[in-house]
Amino acid sequence: QNSLTMCLLFSVGYSAVALNHVIDFKEKKQEIVKPVSPSELFPSLPIVQGTSKRIKVLTRLTVVVSDPSHCNLLRSTSANIRLYDIIAVFPKTEKLFHIACTTLDVDLVCINVTEKLPFYFRRPPVNMGIDRGIYFELLYTPAIKDSTMRRYTISNAISLMQICKGKNIVISSAAERPLELRGPYDVANLGLLFGLSESEAKAAVSTNCRATMLHGETRKSACGVVYTVKKPRQVEEEEATLPACKKAKTQG
Repeated sequence: QNSLTMCLLFSVGYSAVALNHVIDFKEKKQEIVKPVSPSELFPSLPIVQGTSKRIKVLTRLTVVVSDPSHCNLLRSTSANIRLYDIIAVFPKTEKLFHIACTTLDVDLVCINVTEKLPFYFRRPPVNMGIDRGIYFELLYTPAIKDSTMRRYTISNAISLMQICKGKNIVISSAAERPLELRGPYDVANLGLLFGLSESEAKAAVSTNCRATMLHGETRKSACGVVYTVKKPRQVEEEEATLPACKKAKTQG
């Protein structure tokens, strides 16, 4: 079933996927183990549709925190934590949400979409999380499985959008079965129901996901990751025709 889900992901247009390992310290005593190598699960990775490249499989750790002591475990310099490509935290209270946004070294903060939020989003921690390069994750699978969870998903998402203004949002599936998956264009359309604009919804399934991956690389290497964007030819030509004095003003 995992292989079928993987193949479906890339037949509808995705080029990367994260295998998620969830730890909830409240349920029972658990420890952070080494991630399973994707090559062990999928000896032969499928080709991305329309390309000659094989899909990219990342490892992800999601830690559910319901007590401040759980944050201390996440802060620990565990060698196993550093082996994961993406680190996500799922805070259960307002205090833990504040800690996750302001101090924890994570890439994603998960937003509850299966029940009514027990707290209101506050602007200061959300803005600090954005400034630190952290992204906020919304899951769409609950919204297509159950009408009650659909209401919670939309309501909680809109509450977040009122504070973050559509910035730093990632929409994921958390799908366990092929039938729970949707293509990127369908997911972007769902983003409109969550209060995102058209451009923000597209970013939530594309560029923001890439930025989350780059943030994870920065965290793992403890140094910055730089990537370049090619300047459009039209802009280059316009700059070339500007007088020297106007070039100086433009560059300044």
